[in-house]
Amino acid sequence: MRLLTLAATQMRCDWDIPGNIARAERLVREAASQGAKLILLQELFETPYFCQDQLHEFLDLAAPVEGNKLIAHFAALAAELGVVLPLSFFERAGPAAYNSLAMIDADGTVMGIYRKSHIPDGPGYTEKFYFSPGDTGFKVWDTAVGRVGVGICWDQWFPESARVMALKGAEVLLYPTAIGSEPQDPSLDSAAHWQRVMQGHAGANLMPLVASNRIGTEPGRNGTEITFYGSSFIAGPTGEKVAEANRTDESVLVASFDLDAIAQQRRSWGVFRDRRPELYAPILTLDGHTSR
Repeated sequence: MRLLTLAATQMRCDWDIPGNIARAERLVREAASQGAKLILLQELFETPYFCQDQLHEFLDLAAPVEGNKLIAHFAALAAELGVVLPLSFFERAGPAAYNSLAMIDADGTVMGIYRKSHIPDGPGYTEKFYFSPGDTGFKVWDTAVGRVGVGICWDQWFPESARVMALKGAEVLLYPTAIGSEPQDPSLDSAAHWQRVMQGHAGANLMPLVASNRIGTEPGRNGTEITFYGSSFIAGPTGEKVAEANRTDESVLVASFDLDAIAQQRRSWGVFRDRRPELYAPILTLDGHTSR
């Protein structure tokens, strides 16, 4: 038996950056006190979700990996608590900027960086203004607690992301997120859709999945606002929700899974045995055609 306790967290963010960091640290400590060894914080928790607006000043928030104070802070925390801590941050790399994640192992080692592959662009979520498309490919890390794959927010809508991570040996899928209301259509509520898509990834790949979203209403600079709907959750290997937060409250969720038993379930179910990669060439195209 390889029992792993996972944690999802959710919190509100504002322009008190030290306060956001302190709040995130408190949630990590709370999760660790409940036995969690792999703890997920939400996307870009250091600040409000600045992508509501297209303002050059926000580009100054990006920082390189080398000497990154946020990463160093949470690497020390991970080492102190003995937990694996995937950390979302705004990365500066020369002239480019990325929506990135540092995988911090339980001894505080930064194992590598994943850069968000799919970059959305729509009302309230104008990420293409800030982030270049990620160039790392999908990553799976062999951490102290198991093999972990992480996508970032918009990546979670693409089954290809989850399947690639599963094929690369992931035992757990993680998705830090920032999603809520749609400024152009206040009646649109994607919370249930958002959950079901990721539950499908868990079930299709037969592995646990953790999604951490933010909460609270954050005003933009141009009269808009987004109310983030929380609803962070942990899904089991058949897609069932085993823990779920509400839409408004700061939360820590924990759930435990036997990774060895799930690996046996995944092998015996046959969805990887019966794959037909030679038939999947159209997925490598945008329009479904392999030739003209």
